[in-house]
Amino acid sequence: MKKKKAQARFVFITGLSGSGKTLAMKALEDAGFFCVDNLPPSLLGPFAELTAKGGEGLDRVAVVADIRERGFLKDFPDVFRRLRHRGFKTSLIFLEAREEILVRRFSESRRPHPLAVGKGSVRDAVRKERRKLAAIRRLADQVLDTSEMTVHELRRYLLEHFQDLGAPRGPAINVLSFSYKYGVPHDADLVFDVRFLVNPFFEKSLRNKDGNDPAVERFLLSFPATNEFIQKLDSFVNYLIPQYMSEGKSYLTIAIGCTGGRHRSVMVANEMARRLEKRGLSVTLAHRDVEGE
Repeated sequence: MKKKKAQARFVFITGLSGSGKTLAMKALEDAGFFCVDNLPPSLLGPFAELTAKGGEGLDRVAVVADIRERGFLKDFPDVFRRLRHRGFKTSLIFLEAREEILVRRFSESRRPHPLAVGKGSVRDAVRKERRKLAAIRRLADQVLDTSEMTVHELRRYLLEHFQDLGAPRGPAINVLSFSYKYGVPHDADLVFDVRFLVNPFFEKSLRNKDGNDPAVERFLLSFPATNEFIQKLDSFVNYLIPQYMSEGKSYLTIAIGCTGGRHRSVMVANEMARRLEKRGLSVTLAHRDVEGE
């Protein structure tokens, strides 16, 4: 039996203009998909082949394909069927909304409908597009009505249905240590001051080390206040992350500062990053001022 070569996962997003396709693409991008907007159907086959061979980072792909592209109505159904027949893991999501909702969205955004040419009204264009897309709608694995969905609800739905089980759960988190002497990081979402902890700088044997050194870590953890603070901080951040997720936040920077940015903030940042990674979250760790002056 011949082994299937294509292993890439493709999610195609199509549907009515104004139904939320761009928002859907952004949600899938946050879920780790490589996203392409409005790729011509004639290029989907070659692009899929390149993706199958393309190495790391191109194993999950989301493509928005819709009526804006000339040839979409004629070519897309055959291209989609061929990809599925050749072994590509494909899903087709068709987004739609009620007529009055779509008309209102175009009115509020003041964007022209792709089919509203000449003197035609937006309402006529919406009806025309719905008729033209009926055959493609029948191909869809999922038809999603976004009439009553908020931006956050649409994002949450797509993340729940298309984020791989093994992917990180939650926003991408950057844990950053810093020195107050050089200012609070401008992009920090949460800032915590650990200058109340005992300062290893005043220990001669530790002064020239930093918070990455096991001796500094042992010293700081020998004080009950350090352990208690880390536990409370861990609990607080663990509470906040789902709240940020519910509001659609994809990235979160947690900044931890001390006087010199070399000992206390570094050690606490290291410990927080370890704890967050154990929960399966995507974490990056940086020490902005660890080198000091």
